[in-house]
Amino acid sequence: MTDPIPVTRVTDLGTAKLMPDVDRERAWLLTVDGAPQSYVDLDAPTHLEFEYVRRLGHVLDTVAEPGRALDVLHLGGGALTLPRYVEATRPGSRQHVVEVDRGLLDLVVEHLPLPDGHGITPHGADAREWLESAPAGSVDVLVADVFGGSRIPAHLTTVAYARAAERVLRTDGVYLANLADAAPFAFLRSQLATFAAVFEEMVLIAEPAVLRGRRFGNAVLLAAHHPLDTAALIRRTAADAFPARVEYGRALRDLIGAATPVGEEDAVPSPEPLDGAFSIG
Repeated sequence: MTDPIPVTRVTDLGTAKLMPDVDRERAWLLTVDGAPQSYVDLDAPTHLEFEYVRRLGHVLDTVAEPGRALDVLHLGGGALTLPRYVEATRPGSRQHVVEVDRGLLDLVVEHLPLPDGHGITPHGADAREWLESAPAGSVDVLVADVFGGSRIPAHLTTVAYARAAERVLRTDGVYLANLADAAPFAFLRSQLATFAAVFEEMVLIAEPAVLRGRRFGNAVLLAAHHPLDTAALIRRTAADAFPARVEYGRALRDLIGAATPVGEEDAVPSPEPLDGAFSIG
């Protein structure tokens, strides 16, 4: 059998590249314009390589009893890493994946085929437009991992967007998002204030060095109308190969401080990663 070779394609919004992992036979790294977007092992869909994706996985494991099928809406597709994970851990789940770059979706589905009998439906569309037209109360979990290059688009940062997300969730649903920022956390604080205006309960998961302001990095936000299982999340994230802190309650209120919710007229993209934090050679 010949060794897999990299695949490069100019898609709708950039240059995507699929690069094989020399250490894992059917594993691939997806980059767009040099920024890592996803990692997938076709033989081991529960293997989550990126630290923040592992944290998203911990949340998906704890939002319902193990193995229970869920209705999940993913905003942002990448290489469909998390939909594959949910398919493997919660068989029978119905999942919709919304990715604005249709060419990227075509590349991923062509070269990284989905498992037989899967319940994953990709859609080429803008995340917010899709959200605003989706049926109310139709999903158990909404996962937002949308980046234009290495920045979260401004129209996915506002109170109106948060309300649109809240509308499609069921009463016991959970909103889950990948955010990125660095000290003094102006963007992260604004997002916490924005979602606190819509949801009663929030949790933030991030590497301690990021929370201490030592480097730019990812932070996973959870929001819901019901208490979240922080004890389970603390156990899982502490035991992970890449430990993280779970912040909630007063710690998040203190972090928000004087930050205010983001209106449509005030929206800006997330900051550029510092020193090429998300780029590779």
